[in-house]
Amino acid sequence: MNKPWARRAVGAAIALAVGVALTACGSSGGTGGAAVSGDGEYTGPDVDITFWHGWTGGAAPTIVPKLIEKFNSEHPNITVKSVPQEWGDIAAKMPLAIKAGKGPDVAVLHGDDLATYAAQKLLLSADDIVKGLDYDAEDFPQGVFDKGNYGGTQYAVPWSVTPLGLYVNKEVLAKAGITDIPTDKAGYLAALDALKGAGVQGEWVDGYVFTGTFEFQSLIWQFGGDLYNDDVTEAAFNSDAGVKALTWMTDLVANGYSPANVAQDGNIKALIGGQTAFNWNGVWQTTNTAFNDLDWAAAPVPQIGTEKAVWSSSTHWVFPANKGQDANKTAAAAVFVKWMNDNSLGWAETGELPAANTVREDPSLLQKWPNLAPFMDELEYAHYETVSPGIGEANAQITLGLNEALTGQKDPKAALDETADKVNQILKSNQAKYGG
Repeated sequence: MNKPWARRAVGAAIALAVGVALTACGSSGGTGGAAVSGDGEYTGPDVDITFWHGWTGGAAPTIVPKLIEKFNSEHPNITVKSVPQEWGDIAAKMPLAIKAGKGPDVAVLHGDDLATYAAQKLLLSADDIVKGLDYDAEDFPQGVFDKGNYGGTQYAVPWSVTPLGLYVNKEVLAKAGITDIPTDKAGYLAALDALKGAGVQGEWVDGYVFTGTFEFQSLIWQFGGDLYNDDVTEAAFNSDAGVKALTWMTDLVANGYSPANVAQDGNIKALIGGQTAFNWNGVWQTTNTAFNDLDWAAAPVPQIGTEKAVWSSSTHWVFPANKGQDANKTAAAAVFVKWMNDNSLGWAETGELPAANTVREDPSLLQKWPNLAPFMDELEYAHYETVSPGIGEANAQITLGLNEALTGQKDPKAALDETADKVNQILKSNQAKYGG
């Protein structure tokens, strides 16, 4: 359900009730609360709000300041101060800063970080903010809004989505006499065989997060499996579906379609260098300047399994529960979030898809960035990050297991079973640490 187009207008006359129920949880465990209401223009006292984010490369360092400058010019009683830093630095600094009451008023987190912050009571409930801004799950791609929900409480508002896709070097593909990009298992295997006959290893598969892990996750969902059980208390990736997914990847090496021991980023470099035809990689590569002199195309990842599925990451707006958090600042931050989402068309230039449906469906987006079309099509069947506190440590083990299989140290079943044992211990430890 799309909301009326007028919701996107800057400074719209329609009042947006920003009901913010604040429960600021400090390190001492004390709580304090205040109820604040505002509208799209924010009628409270003048406030300065700090915004932490990890966009320090690509087009983002240009786009973010321009958006903030425009917002500040249109909201004289709100001054947003951007604090860009590396994502790793945010992970290290922000929890401690929030507990000390020195964290930002608004920040952006990746989907797989949300539950960890929420479980530690580092985020304000966003239920009333979401309601006040007239948001619901249908305003965003299917499945992504719920990634901000932990323990029945909404803690986040989606900002962007970044699905995996198939990148194609058309010149290399032409060496095998192929003009059509394959879309299914039969077509993909036929293309790999034809490329092999032309002396080309068609897809270089790696055992690293970028992007072997993302390929494995896409494949396990395509074969009807999942990474974890429903309540994320046990690993599920060592199922028949998981074995099929990893066997597909190891067979790429065994059958000569891929070299062994592909280095981190070796596959995308091989695609750009004309050594391979296919690379499963994220939408962010559409902004790779190394593609400028390349005859290339992007397409949805082929359907290897029985279902259409593809991995996607996501980023979300959150409202930190700083000790002594100013309710007016949180209300102003909510206005900022709504304005940023409504004005996020240009965010596509960074290689990320705006999460707001009304913005992403603006025809001018694909007119300006036509290479995003296949990634937009995939959102109907995209799968997003697992929501569970501490899940990052478990996911890291999956990557290690994939690497062992892809480097020939273990067969797929053994690698996944041994990894599942390690992951189950981590999940048990997370239950004790975070509860839930």
